[in-house]
Amino acid sequence: MKGLIRAITVLPLCLLSGIAFADSVDSGDTAWMLTSTALVLFMTLPGLALFYGGLVRGRNVLSVLMQCFAIACMVTVLWVLAGYTLFATDGGGAQNFIGGLSKVFLAGVTADSVEGTMPETVFIMFQLTFAIITPALIVGGFAERMRFSAMMLFSALWLFVVYLPVAHWVWGGGWLAERNFMDFAGGAVVHINAGIAALVAALVMGNRRGFPTTPMPPHSLPLTVTGACMLWVGWFGFNAGSALAADGAAGMAMLVTHVGAAAGSLAWMGQEWIKFGKPSVLGIVTGMVAGLGTITPASGFVGPGGALLIGLIAGVVCFWATQFIKRKLKIDDSLDVFPVHGVGGFLGILLTAVFASSELGVFSGLGLPEGRGIASQFSMQAVGAVATAVWCGVGTFVILKIVGALVGLRVEKDAETEGLDIALHDERGYNL
Repeated sequence: MKGLIRAITVLPLCLLSGIAFADSVDSGDTAWMLTSTALVLFMTLPGLALFYGGLVRGRNVLSVLMQCFAIACMVTVLWVLAGYTLFATDGGGAQNFIGGLSKVFLAGVTADSVEGTMPETVFIMFQLTFAIITPALIVGGFAERMRFSAMMLFSALWLFVVYLPVAHWVWGGGWLAERNFMDFAGGAVVHINAGIAALVAALVMGNRRGFPTTPMPPHSLPLTVTGACMLWVGWFGFNAGSALAADGAAGMAMLVTHVGAAAGSLAWMGQEWIKFGKPSVLGIVTGMVAGLGTITPASGFVGPGGALLIGLIAGVVCFWATQFIKRKLKIDDSLDVFPVHGVGGFLGILLTAVFASSELGVFSGLGLPEGRGIASQFSMQAVGAVATAVWCGVGTFVILKIVGALVGLRVEKDAETEGLDIALHDERGYNL
């Protein structure tokens, strides 16, 4: 009888708790964010892995696939350990530089925890996918020459020293967020960070043996194009998912993302056609990535007209940045991470201030923060971009020096000649 009375007493409370949870969680938003999370993870595995895998020489294809896969696994564990809490919680302090430790090991996160209109578990997973793809992008800067152990240690340290502080500044309520810095889906957090880190890594490690005199063409453009197509589709989750809701903002972000990608592809192809006399498959897919990276920070703030111009500008500027880095400066950023993602991220951050304005007619966006004009917002965007680049550049350099002292950065000459697949993993990508 006592058990029955207790059940009757507790049941209404349980029902009320369930109703409260149901009222605060929107099923449509949750379904869209679950989908977006899967799409962003799809960008790294298999999208980026195949895109990069096809770009390297055949004897190194497995090493790139392994690096992307291992980063996804390691960052996941680190995210649970302390990554999420350092990103999302209030760390206090005058500048709110990094989050606190209240959610170490995801303490307090349950099936009923809510973030906005979705379960907190979904928000945790969505943000985790961004933390995965950013260090994976850096792989392109040192491809074909870094030790696997060095890559793992570097990526782990870089996550905590570089990525998490910047992500907190922009999306976790940090000092840039407090100043209305506009980065909808990762122009600074992902692309400037990855681009600067890749450039620093390429400079510290030096060029691949034979670069630039020895031709090093992609070993499998079909793999690269397949990965590029996956990146394009996955990017809808990357940008439209950053609306954190299934609403008009997500719809507009998806539209402008697609427009930016298409315009970037055509602009890059056109520049290449003019300069070399023929358009290439590699060029058109690289232009797509440039367009996507550049529209990313603006995707929640601009309209289709602005996206068209941003994509066209990205295709032209990033193309010439690639030519300058590789041909003039002879820096072996193996897979063009800095000229595509770094330069594209800078462009996107700055152009957001221009094309988000509601005063440009057919090119108008959704509007700037209240009280801000184009010039003042442009200045704020520049401050955020430069702060990200400086923090990332210094942090990456220090981490590389530490890793080099502990385990060594670069494989031996014979291993580089033989290929990392055999030298580091005792496997071959192809047995023909």
